[in-house]
Amino acid sequence: MIRIVIAEDHNLVRQGIRALLEQSGDVQVVAEAATGEEAIQLVEEHKPDVVVMDLSMPRLDGAQAAERIINMKLPTQIIILSMHADTTMVQQLLRHGVKGYLLKDAVTEELMLAVQSVSQGKLFLSPTISDSVMTMLLSPSDETAETAADLLTPREREVLQLVAEGHTNNAIAEILKISVKTVEKHRANLMTKLEVNDLASLIRESIKQGLILLDG
Repeated sequence: MIRIVIAEDHNLVRQGIRALLEQSGDVQVVAEAATGEEAIQLVEEHKPDVVVMDLSMPRLDGAQAAERIINMKLPTQIIILSMHADTTMVQQLLRHGVKGYLLKDAVTEELMLAVQSVSQGKLFLSPTISDSVMTMLLSPSDETAETAADLLTPREREVLQLVAEGHTNNAIAEILKISVKTVEKHRANLMTKLEVNDLASLIRESIKQGLILLDG
């Protein structure tokens, strides 16, 4: 029996994923999360075999939550669900230890195959993106290339996501329980690392490099 935590901020979608998974009879959904923070807590509590996690969630997105879960060094594998066939994002996620990336328009059989594969430590990618992603991963230049995602700290990623969602510095400080001055420092660091000079350019460059996703 494969024990699973589902993380998806839309309740109807979450219930649909659960129903699809439980049809097989080989899966037990042990918990459901509506946010990235909740997913981390539930993984720590239940130590599931697999987390099926939406990429785009408010405050702490799937990529950031996945990174924290992987750093917990648990035998839990992660499948990311997304509307976006973004090969750069997939490459970054795989480098950090994510085992699966599945597009949300995948058929039921793909979801079950993904769960079975990653529970055994195997890699699973949606067929529509697997070839291009594997080509990128096997490129010799990828071994030494340093992406923007590699330069940003987890806290900077959190601040970036909240900035992209339109939160003010004061609101971000309250959400993350840090000072406004610290938020301002993180924003300055983001500007420097992404080589931009204004907020619009920061958001545009972040989306271009797959650092944030505002929808799906």
